[in-house]
Amino acid sequence: MTSKPRSLSASTLILGCALSLSALSTTAHAADDMEKCFGVAEAGKNDCAAGAGTSCAGTSKTKDQANAWKLVPAGTCLEIPSTTSPTGFGQKAAFSAKS
Repeated sequence: MTSKPRSLSASTLILGCALSLSALSTTAHAADDMEKCFGVAEAGKNDCAAGAGTSCAGTSKTKDQANAWKLVPAGTCLEIPSTTSPTGFGQKAAFSAKS
């Protein structure tokens, strides 16, 4: 009788570990499906990197700010319109805004 509770506890522990690991891999996979795209965020809607005088997310001062990025689905950055980019589309790195 004492072996059954141990077996049940071990099974529960193994199941808990398996579920935790599957949750971690799902989170990592979701991050792989996104990329940073500079120059496409609305003012105050960036995910991070908005340059000097800003702290991070939500601190961009202007629409399509050249040094502020937003996470977008992987492979779409260079197709998103940007009013400040030299190419007219999002960039994978910070850039100097066109005049």
